[in-house]
Amino acid sequence: MVGAGRRITIAGAGLAGALLGTLLARQGWSVELLERRPDPRRRGYEGGRSINLALASRGLAGLRLAGLESAVMEQAVMMRGRMVHFDDGRTQLQRYGRDDSEVIWSVHRGRLNIVMLDAAEAAGARVRFNARIDGVDFQRRSLEIVDDHARSRSCEPFDLLVGADGAGSAVRRAMDAVQPLGERIEPLGHDYKELEIPPGGDGSFLLEANALHIWPRGGYMCIALPNTEASFTVTLFLPSRPPEGEAPPAQGPVASFQTLPTVADARALFERDFPDLLPLLPDFDRDYVDNPVSGLSTLYLDRWTHAGCAVLVGDAAHAMVPFHGQGMNCAFEDCVALARRLSDGAEVPAALAAYEADRRPNAEAIQRMALENYIEMRDRVDDADFLLMRALERVLADRHPGVFVPRYAMVSFTLVPYATALARGAIQSDMLKALTRGVERLEDVDLDAADRLVAERLVPLDAA
Repeated sequence: MVGAGRRITIAGAGLAGALLGTLLARQGWSVELLERRPDPRRRGYEGGRSINLALASRGLAGLRLAGLESAVMEQAVMMRGRMVHFDDGRTQLQRYGRDDSEVIWSVHRGRLNIVMLDAAEAAGARVRFNARIDGVDFQRRSLEIVDDHARSRSCEPFDLLVGADGAGSAVRRAMDAVQPLGERIEPLGHDYKELEIPPGGDGSFLLEANALHIWPRGGYMCIALPNTEASFTVTLFLPSRPPEGEAPPAQGPVASFQTLPTVADARALFERDFPDLLPLLPDFDRDYVDNPVSGLSTLYLDRWTHAGCAVLVGDAAHAMVPFHGQGMNCAFEDCVALARRLSDGAEVPAALAAYEADRRPNAEAIQRMALENYIEMRDRVDDADFLLMRALERVLADRHPGVFVPRYAMVSFTLVPYATALARGAIQSDMLKALTRGVERLEDVDLDAADRLVAERLVPLDAA
């Protein structure tokens, strides 16, 4: 159907809402974004609760369609791989891809949101701030909108309502109230707190700039992502409470936020487990006190649409833990897919159904991979068996280009559906485990047997 003359109301003017609003406005739809918060371009962005974002090929594809690639890349910092900080003080860069053509990019959520709001308005979308959805009547297709700043309330019509309003989505709650969506929220049992490494006295980076830094400590970890002004956003991930039934590691008790009630306790943890990181955090005490502990959960739904007039995208549909760096990238893929379905000639209910059928299995696949990646990041990146398998993975990728493609590469450097990456990754993982069983050195792996396995079990990726 033609977009002109049809009204689309998008709840949420964050990253997903702003991108979707831009794409649809450029297609000729009449777009209005409702954002419950004040305009961050005037109020300023609230920090302390946001893990820096990792921008990869899927997200870049969406930004490119919106004409935003250049503006966003001006504020992005390349990350070649994981810089692992071992507990003995050693460091090791574990590349994400083959070379600098296969990298991801660190971007600051607040600055990115501002660029995207400007783009949505430039494309013709109307953005209303301090506009909180307080109720939805799907039969009458009307919204109750509250302006908490002006203390006003209004009832307004909609034709198509999109919930891009995050994990606590008001649109999702309204949909679920009239027809249950099968919502399941699974807490990770681990929380996070944000800290910061400032630039050096000469304005330089105090750590390697082009890497995602990880301090894996078995059950918990710190990460640090670079910012354009030479600072790093540091995130501490800890269990919410002490794990039950686990023996403490050799270096001391298992840490948790529950067992760190004071700054002194937290500082003692860093002196013990992150001694090379603590000197880089001059405002540690203030950041630890001022920045909240935030939870991490995975949201699953059985349905993303309602009555042919409402649909969910991004975290409102499939919030995930951040450990594959794909939450934003997946949300942007949602926006591209929905915009494409709404412009391909189908009636709106059919377009929404097709969008959900395409995206929901892929969202569930990356949710699973994100959970798996947390265990890998905190427990395995300093493990000899894991490193051997990663080395063999690179060898097989070189020997069988386009056939044996590492799962991380499929997720981060291609547009291959997440579900395909998950399925092929499982096959490849089984192969790597079989080939390295009882082997300690890469030189001792039977590459002839490896070649046979690849030929027997994999087809070219572009034929999958």
